[in-house]
Amino acid sequence: MANSEGSKLWGGRFVGNTDPVMERFNASIAYDQRMWSADVRGSKAYVKALQKADLVSTEEMNSILHGMEQISEEWAKGVFEVKSGDEDIHTANERRLRELIGEPAGKLHTGRSRNDQVVTDMRLWLRDSMATLKEDALQLVATMVERAAVEIDVLFPGYTHMQRAQPIRWSHWILSHAVAVSRDVERLQEIRTRVNVLPLGSGAIAGTPFNIDRELLRRELEFDDISINSMDATGQRDCVAEFLFWASLCLSHLSKLAEDLLLYSTKEFSFVSLSDAYSTGSSLMPQKKNADSLELIRSKAGRVFGRCAGFMMTIKGLPSAYNKDLQEDKEAMFDCFDSLHGALQVSTGVMSTLQIKRPVMEAALSPDMLATDLAYYLVRKGVPFREAHGLSGKAVSLAESKNIPLNQLTVEDLATISPLFHRDVASVWDYTSSVEQYSAPGGTAKSSVTAQVQHLRKWLQAQTQ
Repeated sequence: MANSEGSKLWGGRFVGNTDPVMERFNASIAYDQRMWSADVRGSKAYVKALQKADLVSTEEMNSILHGMEQISEEWAKGVFEVKSGDEDIHTANERRLRELIGEPAGKLHTGRSRNDQVVTDMRLWLRDSMATLKEDALQLVATMVERAAVEIDVLFPGYTHMQRAQPIRWSHWILSHAVAVSRDVERLQEIRTRVNVLPLGSGAIAGTPFNIDRELLRRELEFDDISINSMDATGQRDCVAEFLFWASLCLSHLSKLAEDLLLYSTKEFSFVSLSDAYSTGSSLMPQKKNADSLELIRSKAGRVFGRCAGFMMTIKGLPSAYNKDLQEDKEAMFDCFDSLHGALQVSTGVMSTLQIKRPVMEAALSPDMLATDLAYYLVRKGVPFREAHGLSGKAVSLAESKNIPLNQLTVEDLATISPLFHRDVASVWDYTSSVEQYSAPGGTAKSSVTAQVQHLRKWLQAQTQ
């Protein structure tokens, strides 16, 4: 039997009981209880503002603070009992406070709405969770940077359009992913400035009629700023939408990393071998070693994209101020955090434990990948690049017609294409020399990759200060 409406935070106007089906449909306690710590923090700060405004006595404030401490301990120990009438985390905590201290608990909600309470809880929870994800991402970047430093002499094919393109350093490939994740960290920090704005004190829509010191609340809860408009503060979820998009973009980067490694770990490539700690077997085929860790990262990207798109569809047609549709924000937020938290940790584990097969990588380099170098050879002799590109293409075609590798064309063969080809063209057919010519900042030469490592090490150091 559902509780009578009079026992609810909103029940005075209603007669009779809520349909039990509606009771379950309306409740969010099953998932929003994970914001218990944020809800306790918000309530402890708010009662201090109530005391300053002479809306509760010092004795009542201390009683409420002590009760909230007990509630916090119960949640922390896993002994807090959620009851059938607890719609959400706010209702549950206030009900328990009333059981612990009696009548003074009813004063805690003075001038406060669940509308400003829930969004305050969410911002507190999201702020803490973003700090966790930042640490996860920094660990992944650090892992990739140090691996790149150690394996800087390893060469392997770089690909565009899934075709062998040019020789590059394995470390150059690693750092391409590290840089992407570093941007995710910077983007997350930018979002945090908009998350860390205090909505508490906005009431339901119009603000608060009491002399609530919002600056006190800001300091107590360590927000950077105070919301400007009460109607906007309680009715918008921009910070949630931004977080969901950020999570989607970050996971797209992790999915790209996973896809590369999935290909490189196949028998056909055999560039890398994943640790058994991040692989599984087949229930039928004993020889299989499946990269399930990478496949799950790839799938989590799709899951999070769906959460982002779904929430955007929820908010795109809402009228102003708070609507119950916004209850959908928390499950999306929690799920995206959980998915990304796991994906970042697993990515770090994969990158720190995989083994490379250097001989296989270097054996995969082929002379046709030096066709651009052949064009550059002519450029250095004064030929415009567009013309040199065409001449190099003719050399590739000639080698194919002879069914031989590009580097086995004789000087005489090449001379039929351009008289500028001389015996020094033999210097083109060296993979290390090819890589080393890309020494401009951002290139794949050893000096450039070393500079990238140093840059990212300094960046990492700055993030932890």
